[in-house]
Amino acid sequence: MRRAVQRIVTILACALCFALARSAAADPLLKIPQFDSLADKASESVVITLDSKLLGMAARFLDAKDPEDAAVREVIAGLKSIYVRKYVFDSDFAYPLADIDDVRKQLTASNWQKVVEVRKRFERTAVDIYVSRAGDEADGLAIIASEPREFTIVNIIGAIDLDKLHQLEGKFGIPELEGARKTQ
Repeated sequence: MRRAVQRIVTILACALCFALARSAAADPLLKIPQFDSLADKASESVVITLDSKLLGMAARFLDAKDPEDAAVREVIAGLKSIYVRKYVFDSDFAYPLADIDDVRKQLTASNWQKVVEVRKRFERTAVDIYVSRAGDEADGLAIIASEPREFTIVNIIGAIDLDKLHQLEGKFGIPELEGARKTQ
C-alpha cells in the first residue's frame, strides 16, 4: 500500500513538473503597448485585434468559390488571433522608440527565431520578422517595421503554415512583404 502511494505521489510530482514547464514556455502572444496616446498625434492609425471567434466570422465573408479567398480561409483556419498596430506621423520619430524596442526585446525568448532582418542606415528603417516555434511547428509570427515617420507591429498566433502565409499579405491589416519574399 505504501509503495502504491509513493508511485502516485511520484507520478503526480512528474505531472506537476511537466505542467509547470509547459506553462513557463514562452507564449507567442506579444505584449504590445496600447499606444492610445499616439492615435491623436498620428496622421493615420490602424488598430486590428482579431481573436479566433472574429477570425471565424471574417472567414464566413470570404467567397469559398474564389480560389484566393479559399486559400485565405485555409490559412486562417488554424489561427488563434491577429494583432496589428500601425501609426503614420507627419514628423520624424513622433513615436516612442523605447516602446518599439521593448517589443523587439520580447522576441529574444528561446521560442522566437529571426527569419528576416532588413536595415537601411541612411533611411533609418528596420524590418524584423520572427517565427515562434513549438517543437517543429510554427505557432506565432511577429513583424516589426519602423521608419522615421511610421511603424507597424504585427503579431499572428496559431498554427501557421509558413508556405501559405503569404496569402494573408494585404489582408486583415497585414502588410505586403514583397522584398522579404524575393529573398527567400
